[in-house]
Amino acid sequence: MLIIRCGACKSKLWRYDKIGQGEVLRCHKDRINKVYSDVIIENGKVKCCCGKEIGIDKGTFIKMDPKAFVYSGTKRNA
Repeated sequence: MLIIRCGACKSKLWRYDKIGQGEVLRCHKDRINKVYSDVIIENGKVKCCCGKEIGIDKGTFIKMDPKAFVYSGTKRNA
């Protein structure tokens, strides 16, 4: 499980079940286990409560901006 945090304010956004050793390029919504803070979705963009844009809502997944977030935890091997 990975803890996804905002790159600007370091607040916890959500807990994500990452499968495989690759980079976090997108977060599939069905693998988000717990949402920690108020995530704002407006005009298809996913933002932290501080206003920083984290990614783009593409329907079943969120396309992540690699410079907008940090994460900690372990990735699960497929």
